[in-house]
Amino acid sequence: MAAESTPSTPLTLPVLPLDDEVVLPGMVVPLDLNDNDVRAAVEAAQAAARSEPGKPRVLLVPRIDGAYAGTGVLGTVEQVGRLADGDPGALIRGRGRVKIGAGTTGPGAALWVEGTRIDESAPDPLPGHVTELVKEYKALATAWLRKRGAWQVVDRVQAIEDVSALADNSGYSPFLTTAQKVELLETADPVARLKAATRQLRDHLAEQDVAETIAKDVQEGVDKQQREFLLRRQLDAVRKELRDLNGEEQGEESDDYRARVEAADLPEKVREAALKEVDKLERSSDQSPEGSWIRTWLDTVLELPWSERTEDVYDIRGAKAILDAEHAGLDDVKERITEYLAVRKRRSDRGLGVVGGRRGGAVLALVGPPGVGKTSLGESVAHAMGRKFVRVALGGVRDEAEIRGHRRTYVGALPGRIVRAIKEAGAMNPVVLLDEIDKVGSDFRGDPAAALLEVLDPAQNHTFRDHYLEVELDLSDVVFLATANVLEAIPEALLDRMELVRLDGYTEDEKVVIARDHLLPRQLERAGLAKDEVTLDESALRKLAGEYTREAGVRTLERSIARLLRKVAAQHELAERELPFTVREEHLRDLIGRPHHVPESAQDPAERRTAVPGVATGLAVTGAGGDVLFVEASLADPETGAAGLTLTGQLGDVMKESAQIALSFLRSHGAELELPVADLKDRGVHIHFPAGAVPKDGPSAGVTMTTALASLLSGRLVRTDVAMTGEVSLTGRVLPIGGVKQKLLAAHRAGVTTVVIPKRNEADLDDVPAEVLDKLDVHAVTDVRQVLELALSPATNGAAPEVPVAA
Repeated sequence: MAAESTPSTPLTLPVLPLDDEVVLPGMVVPLDLNDNDVRAAVEAAQAAARSEPGKPRVLLVPRIDGAYAGTGVLGTVEQVGRLADGDPGALIRGRGRVKIGAGTTGPGAALWVEGTRIDESAPDPLPGHVTELVKEYKALATAWLRKRGAWQVVDRVQAIEDVSALADNSGYSPFLTTAQKVELLETADPVARLKAATRQLRDHLAEQDVAETIAKDVQEGVDKQQREFLLRRQLDAVRKELRDLNGEEQGEESDDYRARVEAADLPEKVREAALKEVDKLERSSDQSPEGSWIRTWLDTVLELPWSERTEDVYDIRGAKAILDAEHAGLDDVKERITEYLAVRKRRSDRGLGVVGGRRGGAVLALVGPPGVGKTSLGESVAHAMGRKFVRVALGGVRDEAEIRGHRRTYVGALPGRIVRAIKEAGAMNPVVLLDEIDKVGSDFRGDPAAALLEVLDPAQNHTFRDHYLEVELDLSDVVFLATANVLEAIPEALLDRMELVRLDGYTEDEKVVIARDHLLPRQLERAGLAKDEVTLDESALRKLAGEYTREAGVRTLERSIARLLRKVAAQHELAERELPFTVREEHLRDLIGRPHHVPESAQDPAERRTAVPGVATGLAVTGAGGDVLFVEASLADPETGAAGLTLTGQLGDVMKESAQIALSFLRSHGAELELPVADLKDRGVHIHFPAGAVPKDGPSAGVTMTTALASLLSGRLVRTDVAMTGEVSLTGRVLPIGGVKQKLLAAHRAGVTTVVIPKRNEADLDDVPAEVLDKLDVHAVTDVRQVLELALSPATNGAAPEVPVAA
C-alpha cells in the first residue's frame, strides 16, 4: 500500500459524483455500481491503480442541482463485491479534503481532475475553549444517541480525540440537510467545523424537545378523550339498563329532535335545514359548544308558528264599531283599516288570498304628536281584525342585529325583534306595532332603519331572511303599524314603503268625549273610586281641556284628571268631603289650583302679548303638535344702536332668510304701504322669538315677521284674535306651507278666532274638523298686503305713529 499523500502533493483523480449526497472524511459508504458515473469512476481508479501501488483512489464530489462543489473528499476503494440486495457495489472510505482544480485526462470513461490536499490539522496542544467545545459536542452527541438507543456508538464517539475527525463524524447524522453537510465539507478549519457541527446538533435537539412536548400533550389529550368516551359509553349503557329496568322509553336527545322536526308542520325548505342541523347534532360530542348552538337554533325554529294563522274577522261593521268605541276621532285611520278589511274580505271570497306567494298585508305609518293614541290604536286594530297584537319598541335602537338577528357564530346569538315578535304572537299574521320608528339611530354597529327596508316592503317581505334563522320567513300577511312623532326623522326610503296616515291632534270637543268615556273610568279605577262616587261635569272637563292643558294629545289631560281624583279621595279619607261628589267648573281652582293656559282673548287688554306695536301671533308645528308662536320686533336708538338686522330665539337658516326677505320687502314697498321706512336704514332692527331655548326653523313665519315689522313701523297694534301662517316672497306673495290642520287646531286651543293662511292651502281645510272650522274665521290670502289689512288694527285719528325704541 502506497504512503498517503501529503497536503501539498498534487493529485490527479477520477471524479465520482454524488447526487444530493455528501461524504465527509472518515466515513465509509457503500455505492451501487449500477450507476454509470459510479462504475466509470471506480473502473478508472482501478485502471490507474494497476500502474502504481496502493488501493484505487477516487474523488467524491457532491453534485447539487447539477453543479459540482468546489471541495471534494479523497476516497479509497476498500472493496468491490455484492451489496446486501445482491447488486454489484463498492465500499469506499473517505480520507481527506481535496481542493478541486482544473480538469485533465485519464484512463477510462470517468472525468479526471487535478486537486490539492487541504491541511486539516488542529493546533497542538488544544486551547482551553476548544477542549470545552469538544466536551460539549460529545455530551450533545451522547444525549442524541441515547435517545435513539444507539448505545454501541456512544463509546466510539467518546474515544475520538482528533478535533477534525470528531467534527466529520457528524456526517453520519441523518437529520442534517445537504446544505448543512456541504457547509461542513467546505469548512477547512477543524475548530470552526466543530463549532458548526455543535450548533447544528444543538438546534436539532431543541427542535426534538419541542416536538416531544407537543406529541406528549397530544397523546395526553387523546388519552383523555378516549377515557371520556369510554366512560360516557358506560354511562349511556347504565342509563339504558335503568330505563329498561323501570320500563321507561326514552331515546337519545338527537333522536328526540329528529322526531320533533319530522312531526312538526314546517315548510319544506325549513324542514330540510332543520334535518341538516339534526345530522350535525348527532355527529357532535356532548361537550362540543356547537351542540349547544344547534339545540338552541332547533328550539327556536320549532317554537315559531310556521303554519299557525288566526282567522280574520270579516264583520266590517262590527270592526268599525270596535274602532269607534275604543277611539274617538282619528277618522282617517279608522277609514283605512275598514278599507283594508273590506278588500281582504272580497279577496278571500274570490279565492285570491295568496297571489304570487304573497298575502295581503299592510304597512301603515301613524305620524302625529305625543298622546294622540298612536300606540293604543294598534291594539284596537288587532281587536277589530281578530288578530294577535305585538308591540316592538324601537326607541333608541342602534344595532342592526336587533332587527335582522345575530349570526349564529356569536356567543349569545339571538334572532331579531321581528322574529321574536312572530314567536311571541304565536301566529304568522299578527298586528306588529313598530313603536317610535323615528327614534331609531345608527352608529358603527349598523343602521337599523336600513334593515327595516326589507321588513316593511310588501314586495320583499314574503322572503324575509333573519341572520340567525337563515331560512325564509313569510311576513307578507303581517299588518305593520309604525308610529312616529316627527315625519322628517324617518328616512325617505323607509317612508316610501309605508302608507302615511297623519294624526294631527284632537279638538276640544273630542278631548271632552275621550275624557268622559275613556280617561275618567280608567282613573276612577286606579284611584279606588266607584263610578257613582265621583263624577265630573262636562263644563269641568271642558275647562280642564281648554285652560289647564294645551296639547295635541290627551296625556296631560289624563294626568290632570288623575290628580283631581286623588285630591277628592284624600279629602274623603281625611273626612273633609262627603261622597258621592260632582266636580264642577267652580271646584277646579280649589282642588288643583288655577289654570295654566288662559287664552289671549280672555286676558286683560293691557296684559296681552299684542298690547304693544311690533308683536304678532304666528302658528307653528312642533314635535308635540301645533302651537302659537309670538314674534316681537323693535328698533334700536339711532345714536346707540348699530344698523342692521339682529335675530334671536335659536333660529334656523331658513327662518333667518325669511326675516331678511320680510325686511327687504318692507324697505322696497314701504312708501306704498305708508310706512316710515327711513327708520330701517339708519336704525338696527331686532326680531325675537320667545322660548329662546327651543330651536325653530321653517319658512312659514314669513308673514308673521312682516306683520310684526309693519306694526312696529306704523304704530298700529296687531289684533289679538288674529293668528297667521305662510311663506312670504320678495314681491309680497304668500306661498303655501305645511301642517295647516295642526296649526288650526292650535289656534282653536289658544282661543284665536281669525286665522290667515295662504290661498294655495285652502284645499287643506277639508282635513280640519267641521266643529273647529265653525269657530274659526279662516282667510285665504295671496298677498302680504291682504294680511296687513286683516291683522293690523285701524290707525289713530291723525296721530303720528310712535315707533318703540329698544331699551
